[in-house]
Amino acid sequence: MRDQDEVRRLSTKVIRIVAANPGLRADADDACQTAWLEFLRRPPKLQDSTRLAGWLTTVARRHALRATEKRSRVTFADNARLEAHKPADSPEKHALAGELTAALWRAVEQFPERHRRMMLLLAHCPELRHDQLAAELGIAKSSVGKIRKRCLTALRKRLESEGFSYP
Repeated sequence: MRDQDEVRRLSTKVIRIVAANPGLRADADDACQTAWLEFLRRPPKLQDSTRLAGWLTTVARRHALRATEKRSRVTFADNARLEAHKPADSPEKHALAGELTAALWRAVEQFPERHRRMMLLLAHCPELRHDQLAAELGIAKSSVGKIRKRCLTALRKRLESEGFSYP
């Protein structure tokens, strides 16, 4: 019991000395334990047993300094890099998107030929301008917006009738 009390007393003393440095406070407890482990693995050759506290304090302070240095070398990721790595969609979300895509194209297949071609061009060539769409479909440039709106409205109604909703 006397040895445990001595270990407790020395540990408290070492922790207080190391934690007196504000930069080492967070690592004082761990450093003290590491110093004791080092003492048990390789006991120092002390000529006087009263020097044990000084040895433990020196070793603990060095370990606390190393831990602080390691922490200061850590580089934090900036927000741009974090946003570039967005988490993957859940399997449920992926499956639902697949069902919605299949339902969408089933509905498009029921459209008249010109409307079906309009939807295919909008989906696969979104960069086309109104005049280019008009040329592809063989319609007037002024009709592109009207037909597109008609197609999208019909598509929305068909998907809603199948149970899909638009937010």
